[in-house]
Amino acid sequence: MAKRAIIFHGTGGNPEAVWYQWLGNRLNDRGYAVEIPHWPLLNKESINTFLPKVMDAHRFDSESVLVGHSGGAALLLAILEELSAPVRATIMVAGYWSQPNDEEEPVLRPRYDWNTIRANSGEMIIVNSVTDPYGCDSTQGRYIFDRTGGTQVIMNEGHFGDWNQEYASFPLLDRLIP
Repeated sequence: MAKRAIIFHGTGGNPEAVWYQWLGNRLNDRGYAVEIPHWPLLNKESINTFLPKVMDAHRFDSESVLVGHSGGAALLLAILEELSAPVRATIMVAGYWSQPNDEEEPVLRPRYDWNTIRANSGEMIIVNSVTDPYGCDSTQGRYIFDRTGGTQVIMNEGHFGDWNQEYASFPLLDRLIP
């Protein structure tokens, strides 16, 4: 089985945004087959109808590394709940589990099965910032960490890339991914 990484962009994002291509190239150089799909309805369509499309479009197995940024990280929680076996690793960047601000968050479920998420996440790495302008901050990350374990990294880096925050590379992620 070959190592595979799937990088999920955030709400309103796309595969060309911020550090996604940079990380994909780094992982490809390390022998990963990399997918950076475009999901324009991420966090616009209800998770109940959106998640089956994502599950059908990708293969998840013991060699999969899942990376999600912002809304893509929140999506990972729902994906992990649906798996029948664990992935190799899960990396949540600016992740959140509850409504972080006043915006609608259709990517969120009303509640999560944290035992299933923990069992399926493989090596869990949660990266948040104390200065996230959208509320996807270290408090959100700590709540996830307290239920899943793993490693939480807290930085002072805004949203790790956004329309007004250039973040073309993310060397820390390259070092953290097994």
